[in-house]
Amino acid sequence: MTTSRIRRVAVAVAAAAVLPFSLAACSDSGKNEASGSGAQASSAPAQETSSAPADSDMTPDGPFGPACAGVPKEGAGSFDGMAKDPVATAASNNPALSTLVTAVKQAGLVDTLNNAQNITVFAPTNDAFAKIPKADLDKVLADKEMLTKILTYHVVGQKLTPKQLENGTFETLQKSTLTTKGSGEEYTVNDSSKVVCGNVPTANATVYIVDTVLMPK
Repeated sequence: MTTSRIRRVAVAVAAAAVLPFSLAACSDSGKNEASGSGAQASSAPAQETSSAPADSDMTPDGPFGPACAGVPKEGAGSFDGMAKDPVATAASNNPALSTLVTAVKQAGLVDTLNNAQNITVFAPTNDAFAKIPKADLDKVLADKEMLTKILTYHVVGQKLTPKQLENGTFETLQKSTLTTKGSGEEYTVNDSSKVVCGNVPTANATVYIVDTVLMPK
């Protein structure tokens, strides 16, 4: 065997010995890079996607309550229409308050309510008045002094927000007090009368429509 051939064989043997180590090194390098990439991904903080829980007790900004669905969508008796008129006039355009309007006229309180500024009216529905026996209701309607006391008991001399109703005691125009409790969209007055459509704006008042006539203490 010639010297040059011996050299070629030696080089080939050396290359064959080195090649597995080179391949192994490349393989390990790839693993390390992949492992490093995975480590970086796992160490990155997870993005927070959860949002704050909804507050079920948040007070509403506009009208609320089941009876609000019965308010006309358009015209003078709608929420937009009522907002343009003083409270007695606004109530006269709401079909659910016709008995109250009759009582207000009977007591001669239309101008008093329309000319008052920044008041709250707890307005009983027709169904609220229907809870009173007819004979008793007729008696009240015929007694202007008694009727005036009852109606002015439903009026507070300031605009009340739903937040203020959560646990409130307020002096009425009748000069005695009423109490309110509740949260969210559920409130009661004097522990018995429920607000069925509340926070209704008129030109000079905020109206809370209630399902029971309030009686002065």
